[in-house]
Amino acid sequence: MENEAVAEILAEIGVLLEIKGENPFKIRAYVNAARAIENVIEPLEFIIRDNRLGEIKGLGSALQEKVTTLVTEGSLPYHEELKASLPAGLIDMLAIPGMGPKKVKAVYEQLKLETVEDLEAACQDGSLEKLSGFGAKTVQRVLEGIAFHRNFGDRHRLDVVYHLANEILEGLGRHPNVLRCDIAGSLRRWKETVGDLDFVVASRHGGPVLDWFVAQPNVISVLAKGDTKASVNLEGGIQADLRVVSDAEFPFALAYFTGSKEHNIGMRQRAIERGLRLNEYGLFRSKTETRDPELRVPCKTEFDIFQALDLQYIPPELREDRGEFEAAEKIALPSLVEWTNMKGSLHNHSDWSDGKQTLEEVAAAACGLGFSYWAITDHSKSSFVANGLDEKRLLKQFVAIEEVNQRYEEAGTRFRLLTGSEVDILSGGRLDFPDEFLAQLEIVVASIHQGFAGSEEEMTKRLIQAAENKYVHILGHITGRLLLERDSYKINQRAVIDACAATGTWIELNASPYRMDMDWRLWHYAKDKGVKCVINTDAHRFEHCSYLRLGVGVARKGWLTRHDVVNTLTLRQLRKALDWKRSKL
Repeated sequence: MENEAVAEILAEIGVLLEIKGENPFKIRAYVNAARAIENVIEPLEFIIRDNRLGEIKGLGSALQEKVTTLVTEGSLPYHEELKASLPAGLIDMLAIPGMGPKKVKAVYEQLKLETVEDLEAACQDGSLEKLSGFGAKTVQRVLEGIAFHRNFGDRHRLDVVYHLANEILEGLGRHPNVLRCDIAGSLRRWKETVGDLDFVVASRHGGPVLDWFVAQPNVISVLAKGDTKASVNLEGGIQADLRVVSDAEFPFALAYFTGSKEHNIGMRQRAIERGLRLNEYGLFRSKTETRDPELRVPCKTEFDIFQALDLQYIPPELREDRGEFEAAEKIALPSLVEWTNMKGSLHNHSDWSDGKQTLEEVAAAACGLGFSYWAITDHSKSSFVANGLDEKRLLKQFVAIEEVNQRYEEAGTRFRLLTGSEVDILSGGRLDFPDEFLAQLEIVVASIHQGFAGSEEEMTKRLIQAAENKYVHILGHITGRLLLERDSYKINQRAVIDACAATGTWIELNASPYRMDMDWRLWHYAKDKGVKCVINTDAHRFEHCSYLRLGVGVARKGWLTRHDVVNTLTLRQLRKALDWKRSKL
């Protein structure tokens, strides 16, 4: 089990103990242990192997034992017993905005509420509002949170499913009975959140493959298993389906189960218009539905299917029936940006604010991954919770960054940290630093971190005013959304895009799997307006460097090419691009 997962379980134990009303010192011990492990860079398995767990501050002998069990066994009986001692619905309540451990404890003990449905009923009959600590506004927020949870409760973030899916895919690829295999569904289309996982396998002997699939260690339960399909529940409540087909059927099954539904309808209609029938089993020379292999049009890959329907190959990311057919008919689909095009990230944090790594560690991680540059854009002074930097501290950071860069230069390594700041956009569109100070920064990312309750007009005006500042290069995570947790604040995104087009301001695609903001559905419009994208990790620890890969997948979904993405530029090209706005406005 990885460090982050261990920290999450320890933090959850602290929450469960708080609901049960346990000793505050015991609760704090688990919370502190979770925080300590979050800051550990080295994998815990190596620390345990070398018997160095006691060196982590805040881990007594009892917690060391529990952490060892989690890392080596993948689960902790104490954690499972603690969860079983409380109604399962209380855990679900914790996912509702406004319902922290203290409030969940209160409604459980005083109103005997055990499920989200009980909570909703208490909101509607007025009993929750009468409870100490709950007012009308809190009740309204809880109701909104329940509705949000219902809409997105069965979805999962990309970072959660991406690595899990690829582990399974690698295992399938090594199986002796598998001829070829791939991920399908919304993950293959790079949707920002995923409902379940789909795998398609070509095999002559599917039985052993299905047996292998349902026996994986992260399978919690087997929902169904037949001759050609199996469905399981994985850890984290993720459903995964595996379909086994013949090698001749594979490209058709892969295309069908990749979707989307709307795209598939368009493909089937094109087939009908050409006197053919398309389904998950093949493309057939028939005017009625059939599975007759004698009538199947030979297609070895998906490329062949599109060619048979007089279309340029449509990448999975674009299969949403949002203009891909019209472009493919004209052989006008863009050459989408690739992960290998990326040269760095222009929005990242260090331990000078709320990041976990030192400047030296950030540079070593980014350089080690082959990037050419990496901007340090720690929070500005108004972000008190994030330990934001004032002008004096930021100037000291400039000196420290230059010292790091000097060492790389002396070693003959072509890598550079860039100086910058994620500057808060305050009320009225004011920025956290004056213009004369912003002028000293190589990179300025302007973001909203407070005052989310403003009207659409107010929030839009704040962003537009920031875009009109000649020293602001990038608008960061423009909607403020947190996927599966918080809706965006009210904003006219097209008006903001128009303002960026007029001023030459870039818009961020924040690649944190919690954000993926700006949304892929708006990038086509932004691209047509000439607005450039910056795919940023918003990294707070070195593992977050991998978010750039996720961001590229979502950028492809937005029809973006490498020419649309600023951080595909070389360092020399980037410097010229950074100077452009300041010289023009």
